[in-house]
Amino acid sequence: MVNELPKGANASLTREIPGLRGIVIGIDWDPGAEHVLADALTLLTILCDERGKALSDDHVVYFNQLVSADLSTVQLQELMGQDDEQLEIDLSAVPPEVDRIVVIVYINEGVAGRRTLGQLRRCTLRVLNQDGGGLLVQTVDLSQGLDSETAVSLGQVYRRGAEWKFKALGSGYSTGLAGVAKDFGVAL
Repeated sequence: MVNELPKGANASLTREIPGLRGIVIGIDWDPGAEHVLADALTLLTILCDERGKALSDDHVVYFNQLVSADLSTVQLQELMGQDDEQLEIDLSAVPPEVDRIVVIVYINEGVAGRRTLGQLRRCTLRVLNQDGGGLLVQTVDLSQGLDSETAVSLGQVYRRGAEWKFKALGSGYSTGLAGVAKDFGVAL
């Protein structure tokens, strides 16, 4: 069994599997009785440089742009398992100028009204080996501690030298998508 990573913890992806070429990231949440919240939760993935800024608007993957400009990151339409959202990252195709890939969930405000991520009962993230689907990393419940936030950075895949690692984040934004756009220097 893979240990669950708490917020702020990281794990190496390529040290244990040196030939790891690709991963699938799955996000699973439980909105409880908040069906409108479930329908409003949206996945957003940003490919960032070493300053933590998006390389460009074309390096943002979401429901309206399912593939990054470099074709390394794809939001999946056909999900494996019980995840609510999934994305696939071809680590071998990620350009060298990409330092990290940040996975975010936000509430689509047009649909959600006055909902917040504090209403989630659970939100976890897992990283799978693209070849065979073996579980590499799983987080604890990242919704703990969220209150008025309407967006949250769940985790990031990042480079450390020649190694790929994953870090559990759970950092919320009470300013929602506008705060995400400002922090990552992208128009959303």
